[in-house]
Amino acid sequence: MLNQVMEKALNTQINLEFSSAYLYLAMSAYFENEDLAGFASWMKHQAKEETEHAMKLFDYVHSRGGRVVLQAIPQPATDFESPLSVFRQAYDHECMVSRSIHDLYDLAVKEKDHATQVHLHWFIEEQVEEEATAQAIVAKLEMAGKHQGPMFMLDRAMAERGITGH
Repeated sequence: MLNQVMEKALNTQINLEFSSAYLYLAMSAYFENEDLAGFASWMKHQAKEETEHAMKLFDYVHSRGGRVVLQAIPQPATDFESPLSVFRQAYDHECMVSRSIHDLYDLAVKEKDHATQVHLHWFIEEQVEEEATAQAIVAKLEMAGKHQGPMFMLDRAMAERGITGH
């Protein structure tokens, strides 16, 4: 059974995961408007993944006898400077989510909630992957600079995410 402190913190994390999905959908819309369908597709996939993360926590709260209380999702940014700025923002966002997961884990330790600690291991490992993926894309975009050719090649590669994963 979840105590009220853990339940509240898990509900906050659920909101953050849904907010992340919303942010990635806004980024996808930006890429669609820039005619970068591969990047847009990648971000849609990312939004779906974030929704799955939220639902994993949602189901966990219920499995522990807790109550999910959904909160308002803040409106994400809608204007971005460039593909590079989008992915820098995505990387920074993933780092923030990692800190939030770590804080949640620390709380589970403090509350002696061993089951939640175990459940959060998956999220901790997932965040390592999320940060590394965003950082790698930032590095590729920095190498491409403002050159159109590499940007179009990256856009095409980003469209393959559904086939090849991250």
